[in-house]
Amino acid sequence: MPTLIFVHGACVRDAAWWWSKMTKPLAGHGIATAVVPLPSCGEAGETLGDLYDDVDACRQAIAKAHEPVVLCGHSYGGVIITEAGFDDRVTQLLYVTSVMPDAGQSQGDLIGSEPAPWLAPSGHGTVGVNPDMIREFFLQDCDEVTTEQALSRLTRQSLTPFTQPPRQIAWQQKPATYFVCTADLATPAEVQRRRIRPGARVVEFDAGHHPFLSRPDAFAQTIAAEIDSAGSHSI
Repeated sequence: MPTLIFVHGACVRDAAWWWSKMTKPLAGHGIATAVVPLPSCGEAGETLGDLYDDVDACRQAIAKAHEPVVLCGHSYGGVIITEAGFDDRVTQLLYVTSVMPDAGQSQGDLIGSEPAPWLAPSGHGTVGVNPDMIREFFLQDCDEVTTEQALSRLTRQSLTPFTQPPRQIAWQQKPATYFVCTADLATPAEVQRRRIRPGARVVEFDAGHHPFLSRPDAFAQTIAAEIDSAGSHSI
């Protein structure tokens, strides 16, 4: 049985909650799951970490997991799995409406220096998000209960990770799949497609920015099919 380790995106906390709708459906496909609490989002103590602290947290999760390991990075999480995925126990990388940085590239390099309208930087080296805009652009296809639960888990994050490049590039060595979320209003599908690296498989999925919240059963089935297609069960 493979273990899928989920790495969430920026400016949120409570890693387990963001993936909670996926655990049972994936188990039905024989896939165990784990999540990575991110130090840069304050999930490992009061001091906010950087990208490399997040990578170390992901490596710790990999070390505890049953092999083979599949890493799934959502949004900012794609930067983390790009480096952490270099671990020999990792057999496959899944990017969900994310970025696939190359050597020397930070997330900031890939998305541009102009802050998105929903971001709220501070003068203290952190960034948060505007809840109203998150509701409109990131959660528009989620039910109201899920939306309110998600908004209650927004948090401020260190700005440092967005300026740091991964030190190893796993997608150059491991099978990688990019899930284009075609109803994503925050990162439109055409923008996502420009972020896909040569050699990566592409799967288009009809959902907004958080398919694991809005369509968990269908997304779990799609992920399971992609893991099967890469032969992870036999590695």
